[in-house]
Amino acid sequence: MNFGSDNTSGVAPRIMEGLMAANAGHARSYGADDLTKAVEARIREVFEAPEARVFLVTSGTAANALSCALLTNPWEAIFCHRNAHIEEDECGAPEFFSDGAKLVLVEGEDAKMTPETLAQKIGHTGAAIHNIQRGMVSITNSTEFGTVYTAQEVRALCDVAKAHDLPVHMDGARFANALVRLDVSPAEMTWKAGVDVLSFGGTKNGCMGVEAVVIFDPARAQEFELRRKRAGQLMSKHRYLAAQMLAYLEEGYWLELARHANAMADKLSQGLAALPSVRLLHPVQSNGVFVALPRHLHCKLMAEGAYYYLWPFDQDLETGDPEELISARLVCSWSTTAQEVGAFLDHLGGQSASQAAFSEA
Repeated sequence: MNFGSDNTSGVAPRIMEGLMAANAGHARSYGADDLTKAVEARIREVFEAPEARVFLVTSGTAANALSCALLTNPWEAIFCHRNAHIEEDECGAPEFFSDGAKLVLVEGEDAKMTPETLAQKIGHTGAAIHNIQRGMVSITNSTEFGTVYTAQEVRALCDVAKAHDLPVHMDGARFANALVRLDVSPAEMTWKAGVDVLSFGGTKNGCMGVEAVVIFDPARAQEFELRRKRAGQLMSKHRYLAAQMLAYLEEGYWLELARHANAMADKLSQGLAALPSVRLLHPVQSNGVFVALPRHLHCKLMAEGAYYYLWPFDQDLETGDPEELISARLVCSWSTTAQEVGAFLDHLGGQSASQAAFSEA
């Protein structure tokens, strides 16, 4: 019953097979190998963007931080939601790699900016030389609270950014989970809506460790190539990054993995919602479930082997009213099974909860 993070799951079988196949023989280094050329072509095809440039890196932090550095000067602002990953979980990497750009935080329910909150925040910057200047906008999709921006919502935010001549980055560490929730294409979710650079995630959705930075304007590519090298992200045995991403994209495997993770989150949330002592905190639109449970139920679940994170982390389970609601984050992955979800719900509320989740199965 492990719902700690999609980072904690193993490598999906076809991706591991791709790595093993890539391990045979020799290949050119530093991205000059055939697998890298193939994955670059495949990503252009997936995104209907024949001119896009594609760069593989090892982590979401590298993808986001280098993307922000590409689009921002040190005296400029990176507009993002208050709960964006680049704000809460990157240890200052976007500021560091951009040589000091300032994160300017935008409000909005369920970790989503609105055009109004974004426009208001942009309007309060750049008035004089004494102020931080307007730099770029970063959108996280899916968000840190498991919610999803529709293509129309992405376009509306991009329209605000473009009205101020600002480029837009999308943190897509869980892009696949957002995409499969919506009936749109990858292109409609990104460059057709106004996104300039995408951090396209693989690690959280079954890969061993690879992300792709997709730059839809090739004129920006040379600078990114140099920044990637300077940051230590141009890997010598680059074929192992490419092999993961190529297997990930083959025959829609990435979408299959994300659909499964989302489906398990749906089942989990349906079972939780059937319990009177449980409160869902945000809409469940991808593979994360944010929930409040009485303290005594958390203690019971953890004693019986459930693993997940309290959210925020610093809440106290040891002391206090047993009935006090304590919030938590439960994340499903490509490898989460219906049995795990059912067992968790059975431990929590008896068979009624799991029956509510799986009555349509």
